[in-house]
Amino acid sequence: MLSQKGLEVEERDFFREPLSPEEIRELAGARSLSELFAWRSPSLKKLGLAGEDLSEDRMLELMQQEPRLIRRPIIRMGGNLLIGGSVKAVEAALDAAG
Repeated sequence: MLSQKGLEVEERDFFREPLSPEEIRELAGARSLSELFAWRSPSLKKLGLAGEDLSEDRMLELMQQEPRLIRRPIIRMGGNLLIGGSVKAVEAALDAAG
């Protein structure tokens, strides 16, 4: 969808090329890491951590160890970051960007 709109797309398979803790923090920026964390992931349940209150350091550690705990997709457009957005959310962001 993004390339169809003429936007340059850089994809990264972070299962093959995991994000470093620094990259995860950079993506989050001023946001809380909990916005990037996949709270409803089956992987969290498998780890026995579903419903647990996790510190940002623990979330960071878990996201680095288990990429399925990072909400997807992550789309950075200019200064905006869409995390786990639906197609409608992406379309709305594209329309807003002009």
